[in-house]
Amino acid sequence: MGSRLGLWLLLAMMGLAGCGGGGVSSNLPTPSPTPTGTPVPAPSPTPIVPAASHVVVVVLENHSFSQVIGSPSMPYLNSLASQHGLAENYFANAHPSLSDYFMLTAGQIEASDDNFTGTVSDDNVVRALAGTGRSWKAYLENLPAAGYTGASVYPYFKAHNPFAYLSDVLNSSPQAANMVPFTQLAADLSSASLPSFAFVVPNLQNDAHDCPGGAPACPDSDKLAAADSWLKTNIDPLINSPAFANGVLIITWDEGDAADVANGGGQVATVIAGMQVKAAFRSMTFYQHQSVLRLILDLLGVSDHPGASATAPSMGEFFQ
Repeated sequence: MGSRLGLWLLLAMMGLAGCGGGGVSSNLPTPSPTPTGTPVPAPSPTPIVPAASHVVVVVLENHSFSQVIGSPSMPYLNSLASQHGLAENYFANAHPSLSDYFMLTAGQIEASDDNFTGTVSDDNVVRALAGTGRSWKAYLENLPAAGYTGASVYPYFKAHNPFAYLSDVLNSSPQAANMVPFTQLAADLSSASLPSFAFVVPNLQNDAHDCPGGAPACPDSDKLAAADSWLKTNIDPLINSPAFANGVLIITWDEGDAADVANGGGQVATVIAGMQVKAAFRSMTFYQHQSVLRLILDLLGVSDHPGASATAPSMGEFFQ
């Protein structure tokens, strides 16, 4: 009886060892150690820019973001900013104006003086569009005549028309003919002949540069109110036109106030509107004018990106 009990106890001890004791080896795989570092997330893909039938850029003058966004003098622009897309960390490239107009069209500053009289032969938006057969026009308020490349005739200001300096335009009568008085825009809309790319420039009294009506002096609020009224009268019909259903509107300012030199040209308001734009979207990504040039070409499916637009941050985040 004692020997049976001893044998039973011996078997029981061996069973306990097999259930978790250190005396019996296991053939189960050894688990991998748990990582102690913070996982690195996969990089976010660059948002895809959709195709657009038309891209319209409107350029206003010489006011910083803080003077425009929230201003009671600009209810229409602020309504667009609140309903569509607003770039809240966008900066012009330089002072004075012409440098920024060149950045919007050639991706380079090109000149540091509004009195520049030279010719720009670098790659530019006209050349890029011509390479794909896309059409363009510059609608310039108070331009003396279609194709005019001469000096300023107040309130038209040549330094706000970068196309008048481009070799692609100066050396081609058909290309020069794409610079037209602003009144042509309404006619092109009604005849469904809006070009792929339109560059819209109000005159000096309607772009917030000078006082409205040619007054020698006025409160700044009067300049902003005149520009806002001009937008409401002339741009609202564009946005609501069936011909613009798949279009994208970009409203920006060439440069900030003269005292605002942050990142070269000061912080400016840039609004992007259209059916494909995210509603009430706000971006804190750092952008400058070369990103708008890239966006124009991306929306129109053009692979040529002149100057700094080739490496500029994409604005694809604004789109659904």
